[in-house]
Amino acid sequence: MDEEYDVIVLGTGLKECILSGLLSVDGLKVLHMDRNDYYGGEFTSLNLIQLWQKFRGNDKPPAHLGPSRDYNVDMVPKFIMANGILVRTLIHTDVTKYLSFKAVDGSYVFNKGKIHKVPATDVEALKSPLMGLFEKRRARSFYIYVQNYDENDPSTHQGLDLTRITSRELISKYGLDDNTVDFLGHAVALHRDDRYLNEPALDTVKRMKLYTESVLRFQGGSPYIYPLYGLGELPQGFARLSAVYGGTYMLNKPECKVEFDMDGKVCGVTSEGETAKCKKVVCDPSYLPNKVRKVGKVARAIAIMSHPIPNTNESHSVQVILPQKQLGRKSDMYVFCCSYSHNVAPKGKYIAFVSAEAETDNLEMELKPGIDLLEPIDELFFDSYDRFEPVNEPSLDNCFISTSYDATTHFESTVTDVLSMYTMITGKMVDLSVDLSAASAEEDY
Repeated sequence: MDEEYDVIVLGTGLKECILSGLLSVDGLKVLHMDRNDYYGGEFTSLNLIQLWQKFRGNDKPPAHLGPSRDYNVDMVPKFIMANGILVRTLIHTDVTKYLSFKAVDGSYVFNKGKIHKVPATDVEALKSPLMGLFEKRRARSFYIYVQNYDENDPSTHQGLDLTRITSRELISKYGLDDNTVDFLGHAVALHRDDRYLNEPALDTVKRMKLYTESVLRFQGGSPYIYPLYGLGELPQGFARLSAVYGGTYMLNKPECKVEFDMDGKVCGVTSEGETAKCKKVVCDPSYLPNKVRKVGKVARAIAIMSHPIPNTNESHSVQVILPQKQLGRKSDMYVFCCSYSHNVAPKGKYIAFVSAEAETDNLEMELKPGIDLLEPIDELFFDSYDRFEPVNEPSLDNCFISTSYDATTHFESTVTDVLSMYTMITGKMVDLSVDLSAASAEEDY
């Protein structure tokens, strides 16, 4: 361990593993350490016995739930946008060869007490029960504008500069009512709250285009894909990539104390009396608690069920977004469901999560609107974790700390954080202009 490395990465969560892989591919000498004896950190997947040990304090789950080994319960459940940044990163790094994906069946939104399929295109907008007849026509016109919009082709802009007008101003030009704006902003553009309405419209239009293009890519019922056997495979895929390019891995390393020189710059990491020297450290917030601040808390419920979520067209895998306005909250609530069709539970069993940014101290009451959509439930667990973000200045101490995972049930915000960290560490951008068809050829979509 007494060698010198360009970068030492602490923690094997997904963000750290992607960065470890990208930096190793760049030819940097990387040492990757974790205090745990398993991959994934907070991002791990648990079998049924591990789930019982974590939440029930024993290792004897009821026999009727089926074999423990058939469960892969993700602790940070998120779907992957089919045309999104994570898929581009997977293709760019060739990590796709380590994983098999399958399309997610459904994408729904909670509106006026009911669950509705999210319309992804102008054709679906015309059929959607979310809107009345005249509103459907207005929505269709807006969808067509978004689908045709090309940032580099002014003829598609209809005289509008989306870097200058807000989302609210753009939407008002089409006369859409608040109800339509609610599902477009939260379930299609995937904004987490309503702040986007007062921000430039370009971001919202790009997000809607990404959603639509992702749905069309696999002609499925949603824009999402998900790995067979759950997300625990993802960090390991990037860890393999790092190892192929010469990265060194050490699990079960206690303490992992970050060392600093006289100028406050990182100079190494000590574990079990040995110090590995380095120029830079990449880590999750738990390894440098004095350089982060708490910014919130994620509340979540985990449910094991014997049926799909009602009113989702018998979907074996599905996301339901409950926009903040529908619940009188400050931010959205998310429902995520997967099942034996993605090999995360035994046949006939479904695993659902309800997650939200905690706004009260009563998690069970706060998550009730999401849990009510799942009934009946075989087993229910409640969990929460604090969210941290870095407060250090990486240019001064060479410490690059990831932010904690948010409550969303899709990956876009996670990978955006990774790519901005990569640019801070290396001074360059990841080239994500990849051939997206490369992923679908060999894989089980």
